[in-house]
Amino acid sequence: MTLPPNDTLSQAVLANLRHNFIQYKTLADRALAQLTPTEWLYSPASGSNSSAVIVQHLVGNLRSRFTDFLTTDGEKPSRSRDQEFEEPTAPVATYVPALQQQWDEAWLILFDLLNTLQPGDLLRTVTIRGEAHTVLAALQRQVAHYGSHVGQLVQLAKIIRGATWQNLSVPRGQSENFTQQVRTQANPMQDSVV
Repeated sequence: MTLPPNDTLSQAVLANLRHNFIQYKTLADRALAQLTPTEWLYSPASGSNSSAVIVQHLVGNLRSRFTDFLTTDGEKPSRSRDQEFEEPTAPVATYVPALQQQWDEAWLILFDLLNTLQPGDLLRTVTIRGEAHTVLAALQRQVAHYGSHVGQLVQLAKIIRGATWQNLSVPRGQSENFTQQVRTQANPMQDSVV
């Protein structure tokens, strides 16, 4: 097997990372859209986080990690991580819409960065809490981190919605139908061949 030139491989890696981040934000948005503002504050057990707290944490993390990503430490002195895990006390009617706006703005910091990164940047060194990482390792670290929290958001929304939950992936009992649809879309001529 021949590997593509480094530039081509790096471009593919950047495109894949961008795709993963977009997928996670979209999945979280679709789960959160199923909740009322009051439901954003639901916590299933003592010591667990509500959707609002998880979103607060991700907003803080996105801002800290990706503001001036290539030139400053990813843990900004202005960040107050512990406060991100405090339940909101502001009125729900104003707090949740403001948090939704902060959420979109924080993701935009990341997407703007991803749009400017060049293949050669992937092996540059950045720091998080003074620890050196390649840009690639730092981005992969965040993909994993965000994936775990998005999974929490989906699970919380699914618990809250119960029977009214609108599935975000392949519904139970529909795997074979879904697989066939994907195959048909990938090979539209397959069914028409005699």
